[in-house]
Amino acid sequence: MTWQGVSTVARHEFTLRIRAGRWRWLLGVWFLLVSGFTVLVHLGVRHSDPQAQDKGVVVYGGLVLFVLALALLVVPTLTGQSVNGDRERGTLATLQVTLLSAPEIAVGKLLAGWGTSLVFLGLSVPAMAYTVALGGVPIGRLLVVTVVVALLLGVIAALALCLSSLLSRTTTSGVLSYLTVFALTIGTLIAFGIGSAMSTEHYTGHIPCPSRQDLEQSGAPADVIDEELANCSASTYQGTRTRTQRVWWLLAPNPFVILADAAPQLAPLSDAQRARRAQLQQQGVSTSDLRDSDPLGALGRSVRRLRHGPDDTSSDRRPVWPYGLAFDVTVAAAALWLTARRLHAPARNLPRGQRIA
Repeated sequence: MTWQGVSTVARHEFTLRIRAGRWRWLLGVWFLLVSGFTVLVHLGVRHSDPQAQDKGVVVYGGLVLFVLALALLVVPTLTGQSVNGDRERGTLATLQVTLLSAPEIAVGKLLAGWGTSLVFLGLSVPAMAYTVALGGVPIGRLLVVTVVVALLLGVIAALALCLSSLLSRTTTSGVLSYLTVFALTIGTLIAFGIGSAMSTEHYTGHIPCPSRQDLEQSGAPADVIDEELANCSASTYQGTRTRTQRVWWLLAPNPFVILADAAPQLAPLSDAQRARRAQLQQQGVSTSDLRDSDPLGALGRSVRRLRHGPDDTSSDRRPVWPYGLAFDVTVAAAALWLTARRLHAPARNLPRGQRIA
């Protein structure tokens, strides 16, 4: 496989997409939706608390989740009909009889679809920059989140491309591409809910008698302490608890979980910010910190807590996103390999009714 062959296929795919006038309309609609959503969320935050600091935290968190949800609706259409669509039009065989290898065709088509999705993501950058200007969003978080979203778009593009190579009908591959997105998003939530229900267990808790030292610290008289210790007996109670540390991995491949957990946590307020807030409060100006309302941070912390059992009191939260992202990227690599195998020519077996050229 050579870069020249891959770039040839990618340029060919890009040329076909650019010639289609509908892409200009789609890009325009995308920009308007993202910009409109950003303005509406900003207006809502400003109306709810005009004196709040770091408004960009809430606006940016809502924006990137919205962009990811919107992208998951667009990306399957970019590669979900790339292979079987060319086969139906009789143009795939033209590529296969050239010196281009099957891996070059597969990677080239993936780069074309992935690159197109990155164009949509690039149109969201102005809105993201606007949220940074509102305050509270560090540049590091912006860069990390953008890279993670780009990788997730590549994963979806690879899976849709694989389905396009496996199935002969474009309609079927398009529908299954959206079902794959559904499985990664809603399906993982359903699986986690079922797994959590199955991991629920009954347990018996024990309430021990207080120690003499605890009673003495309460200031009780010595005779009262002696009487309470003499009459006290340990008691038990029945309860149920959910062992989420056994099933947290079911949520790991979810794109929204990966995005939220991978976002760097916000740094605490600096001394200057605390001093400014104290000064405003002395002047009678009420201020609130919207960092506690950070959508990405709240979701990320909630997911990390799932890795800890009910008996684990450790404050150290272990991340989930490395496992989910590694799983998704591995599945995408396997899908790309399978796509290359399906594009190998001459093909040994063809589905019934499928045209060759």
